[in-house]
Amino acid sequence: MKPLRQLFRSLGCRDYRLYFFGQLASLHGSWMQQVAQSWLVYRLTGSNWMLGVVSAAGLAPSLLFGLWGGMVADRVPRRRLFLLCQWLALAQAVALAVLTLGGWVRPWQVVVLAFLVGVVHAFEIPARHALVGTLVPRELMHNAVALNSSTFNLARALGPVTAGLLIPHTGEGGIFLVNAASYLAVILALSRMSGADPAPRHAAGDGLLGGLRHVWRHPGLRAAVLLVGLSSLLVNPYLVLLPDFARRVLTGGAEEYGVLVGAAGFGSLLGALHLALRARPTGLERLVALASLGASLGLVGLALCRTPIPAAGFLCLTGLALTTQVAGTNTYLQVSAPDRLRGRIMSLFSVVFLGFSPLGSLVAGGLADRLGVLPVLAGLGLVLLVVGMPWRLRLWFLEGASR
Repeated sequence: MKPLRQLFRSLGCRDYRLYFFGQLASLHGSWMQQVAQSWLVYRLTGSNWMLGVVSAAGLAPSLLFGLWGGMVADRVPRRRLFLLCQWLALAQAVALAVLTLGGWVRPWQVVVLAFLVGVVHAFEIPARHALVGTLVPRELMHNAVALNSSTFNLARALGPVTAGLLIPHTGEGGIFLVNAASYLAVILALSRMSGADPAPRHAAGDGLLGGLRHVWRHPGLRAAVLLVGLSSLLVNPYLVLLPDFARRVLTGGAEEYGVLVGAAGFGSLLGALHLALRARPTGLERLVALASLGASLGLVGLALCRTPIPAAGFLCLTGLALTTQVAGTNTYLQVSAPDRLRGRIMSLFSVVFLGFSPLGSLVAGGLADRLGVLPVLAGLGLVLLVVGMPWRLRLWFLEGASR
């Protein structure tokens, strides 16, 4: 019982508990929609390039507007901003469902709707991350951040498998409706919270780049964020390539694709739970460095696979490593962030992690159409292995020096 109490100790805070279970339901719907949307585009076009375009359309707004989203999250009540974003995302899911179920959907419409919900996420993500920091006391911050990551990755493990099983029966449009309904769980949770929701205090002169200046002045934070950016560019695109991997390499369909994404999600869940069990937010520098190394090895291993079970194993490793790196960096930033800068620091994290993905997805998708999916996966892993080494060494020896 003691490990369980250690794992879930942040749930003792009522408002965080409401947030946690609301997010758990909503994120399942979001991951189901992501799989259904990718499968819909692949079914309509058969093109890895178009998968990259849709992925880029959804993620590019984080690069374009993410820092503005963080500044807004540091100026207005975060809970109300988060609530508004949930309603807007619900409207996007309903629009996509209507177009798909009515038989009117076209690839360009999916691209436009992906971009619009991406704009919503550019404001929602920093508000969400900053909100978590206000729902628990500081000594529980690292546990709350890790549990928050675990909800994301539990949904990432189960949502794609569920979508893969349901798509042959409900079509992609039915999945989009499920996602629309799932947003109501978060909306209800936010409406039942009892704590105050004041606008954050801010100091004059912080400005749009206040979070960037804070991170750049700290060598460990700077190295961790740059390494996350490299993983965003080189690791995140594997999700864009999985539909083609499932069909051409494994000769499968939507079910196999869902299982592959679910395997990565299961590994991600293990990584998040491991972080949640840590008693203190120390030693994160070396953990982040090792996780980045594991992600590169996972991609190279996946490129060598020709059957489902080894592929699922290497995807599990990739998911575990990437989540450990990203959630570890998230925690590292959260525990070092002054509350007046929290939204902007977390928006910088979102810009780096999500904003670099579109470029990687577009390049990886285009190369996969010309060279094949396996050489591209191997290349991504090898480039990450080599280029990321200086930042891994910086984090490793920084942690050693701090002992």
